[in-house]
Formats: sequence, C-alpha cells, structure tokens
Amino acid sequence: MGRPSPWWAKPAQANRRGSCEVRGVQKQHSQKQVQRMKAVRFHEFGGPEVLRYEDVNQPVPGAGQVRIRVAATSFNGVEGNIRAGFMQGPIPVELPHTPGIDVAGTVDELGTDVKDLAVGDRVIGFLPMTGTGAAAEYVLAPAEILTGAPKGIPLADAAALPVVGLTAWQALFDHGNLVAGQRVLINGAGGAVGGYAVQLAKEAQARVVAVVGPGDGDRVEAAGADEVIDHTTSDVAALVTEQLDLVLNLAPVTPEQLAAFVPLIRDGGALVNTTVWMPAPSDEQRGVRGIDLYVRSDADQLADLAARVSTGELKVEVAKRVPLEKLPEVHSLAAAGSLPGKTVITISTD
Repeated sequence: MGRPSPWWAKPAQANRRGSCEVRGVQKQHSQKQVQRMKAVRFHEFGGPEVLRYEDVNQPVPGAGQVRIRVAATSFNGVEGNIRAGFMQGPIPVELPHTPGIDVAGTVDELGTDVKDLAVGDRVIGFLPMTGTGAAAEYVLAPAEILTGAPKGIPLADAAALPVVGLTAWQALFDHGNLVAGQRVLINGAGGAVGGYAVQLAKEAQARVVAVVGPGDGDRVEAAGADEVIDHTTSDVAALVTEQLDLVLNLAPVTPEQLAAFVPLIRDGGALVNTTVWMPAPSDEQRGVRGIDLYVRSDADQLADLAARVSTGELKVEVAKRVPLEKLPEVHSLAAAGSLPGKTVITISTD
C-alpha cells in the first residue's frame, strides 16, 4: 500500500481500478498461432544508433499478468543510461531489450489469476525497470502495478504521468515529509518532474521557490510557484532570504552546487536528490538529512495522481508527441541535451 494522503489531499474518487470505464468480456489466452508486432529494441549497449525498429512476437500473458495494447510510452532520462549500459549494476536488463517504463493503453488479454482488471480497461502504469518495456504495440504488465487511466485527457498523453508523477510525489511526501506552511525549493522546476512537484507542493499549501533555466519562468509561475529564480542570471543562495524546510534537486548539478543548498535548509530539514550518481549531502550536526531518491512503482499512489488529473487539480504537460519508429531520434536529442520537456512516444490510435 502507498503512503496515506496528507490531510489536505482531497479523497481520490478512484481505487486502483481508478478511472476504468470501458469494460469487456474476460478472455484467457489459448494455444494459437504466434502473432507479430512492431517494437523498438537494442541488441547491444551503446549510443542511440543501437535502437532498432523491428518485428517481434506478440507476448502472451502468464499468471498475474495482462497484455496491454499500447497507446503510448514516454521517454525518461534513465532509459538513455540503460541503453548506454551505464545502469547494469542497479538496473540489469537482458538483451535484446525493449525500453519504455511508462505505459498507457488498453487491456487486451488476461493471464490466469487476474481478478481486478478486464479486457477493455484503459490503464496506466510504471513497468518493472528490468523487464520488457512499452516501446512496442503490445506489452505485458503485472496486474498489480496498473491503475485506471485518468479521464479528460487523451489516453496516449497519460503515459507522461507515471514515472515523473510518482517521482515528484515520493520526493515531496514520502521522503521530504512536506506539510502545509513549509518552504520548499525545487531545483530544476522547469523539467518534467519539476512541473508536477510545483503543482503538488502548492496543493499541499506549501510555499514554493522554483529554480529554473531560461524560458521556463512563466510556465512554472503559472503552475503556482511563489518565487521563481533563473539560475543562469541570479545567485540562488543570495536570493533565498528565508530558511527552507526542504530542497528537492532534480537537476544535473555538480557536487559543489548541490552542497551549496545545505546551509539554506533549517535544522532538521531535508535535501532530496534525484541525481543518484552522486550522494545527497547532509549536515549531521544540524540534523539536515540528505536523501537519495530511487522512485518505485506504486499503483495506489498512481491512482491518487490519476484522480487528481481527472478532476483538473493536476495538469499533465506533454511537450512533444513522436511515433514509435522515431524513438531513436528522441534518444539522440536527449543525448545532445536538446529534448524539450516530456516527450510521449505514440504507438496506437486508441
């Protein structure tokens, strides 16, 4: 079970089945001719050029699994590191590997022992990071990691929510223990995770200081940030005149830049860091905790986020939509540092 919602959070109107509206007749797989599908995979670690758009066998769900007809996945930065072979320690994958840890789509077939889902349900989820991803026409998923897709937005756009939404939630509330009236600084607020973090912190009635790059200020301010600092034109430390309860770092800063946030945090506060290749600094004498965040899949928390999207309390931002066969180009743009915002990879027209 996920962490209970804070007192300020409106009760989600959806359980883990969430916003599932379209129902169908349950069908179990049987012996039949193997069907083929399109997928993007890599057979060796390396640059974006190792990604191949190819024909593969459609997967068949096993016990506790469902098959999803994929509407979309999305690009997350960690997937570039997995493809390059940099994450074989913490995230070992077998080759050939299909990327895509976010999924939005429609349940297409059930394995045995699946009780809470039916064919036709529209779902989203954060897939196991070491397993086969959703950059394909169909993907298998453990039934327990899925929740209903939010209402009011295209199903494909809902693929932009799981990983980054859960990262923001867990950073702020599971690790940062943010409550109403506290001050939080979000470094990298203009990015995909930052957009959700600003919205969720404001919904929690916290005061938000957003640190952004050029061109992101207006958008972050519109999302609710109380103060906006452009780190390219200002000295962040000089402009933070009141102590902070929490710093959330989402940006690829140097160790020295990350350590510079610690003196800005009150005694007993916390710094939560998502750039896990360097440890979060702390100050034991003052009780300032340094926390390295490893996001986890949590269907109950995701159901809560989806419910907020359905009611309009939380907005899903998609910067770009790209067809599956163009996924190698997305990886190339990301490697060059020129990928704008959250990019959704569309697979079907559902």
